[in-house]
Amino acid sequence: MSGKLVPWDDARIHVGSHVIHYGSSVFEGIRCYKTPKGSAVFRLEAHTERLFNSAKIYWMEPAFTPPQVNAAILDTIRANKLEACYIRPVVYRGAGQLGVNPLGSPVETLVMVWDWGKYLGKEALEQGVDVCVSSWTRIAPNTLPAMAKSAGNYMNSQLIKVEAVKGGFAEGIALDAAGYVSEGSGENLFAVVKGRLVTPPLVSSVLPGITRDAVITLARGLGIPVEEKALPREMLYLADELFFTGTAAEITPIRSVDRQKVGTGSRGAVTAALQKAFFDVIECRSEDEHAWLTFVPGVPVPA
Repeated sequence: MSGKLVPWDDARIHVGSHVIHYGSSVFEGIRCYKTPKGSAVFRLEAHTERLFNSAKIYWMEPAFTPPQVNAAILDTIRANKLEACYIRPVVYRGAGQLGVNPLGSPVETLVMVWDWGKYLGKEALEQGVDVCVSSWTRIAPNTLPAMAKSAGNYMNSQLIKVEAVKGGFAEGIALDAAGYVSEGSGENLFAVVKGRLVTPPLVSSVLPGITRDAVITLARGLGIPVEEKALPREMLYLADELFFTGTAAEITPIRSVDRQKVGTGSRGAVTAALQKAFFDVIECRSEDEHAWLTFVPGVPVPA
């Protein structure tokens, strides 16, 4: 917190912090993986770049540089002696001036790490998940910036997620303000249509996902055509395959939407190929040609 390692139970903020009252924070979700070559953070610099982009959109100037935040992340992993973990850097407005105007409150930075398994369940990566189309629309253009990974945006995500869970589904898919497919509550979405990979464009109120970008890169490397274009809702029912991507979800197949089976109702060949390419990089079975892995110094390599 603010450049110092703090014990978990002592990591507190003031009740008058602007972030509590007005949701004024931006954050990232990053994974550190245990690999045969040591503990490695996936796409560290890309995540930090997005964190600072989110902060810029909200007129927040962190007291630390991106390289300093990267170093803090590696230090925090090492201090917690975790071979694999989830990482949450947060830039937020602390206690200063209460009121909607955020400019009188200090900008603080913290990094949390913890042990977190598969977001949608361990079996989901193979068997897929059942989802619904949410009644809650994704934030409209020029209301809240979808390109910023901000706490406020996740109030919308919470409504989507809770509605889905209470309806017996693992996740919800939101439509954008024009009625086209946007994304899940915390994941980007891809469809496989006649051998082509299709994903909604950023103008559909989509967060520019780091894993989304990685999947597009991997797909092109495998010779799979990729398109970013608006998807009508009914394409969710007609696609050959669907899957979510995200730091937490990784690459998770979708087996049904609104209780309609997607394709064969199981993980498809394109999804499986992309999963293999993704985990081959993360688990050091293939060359890290895009320099996506940052190894944590001082963490022992597994015997």
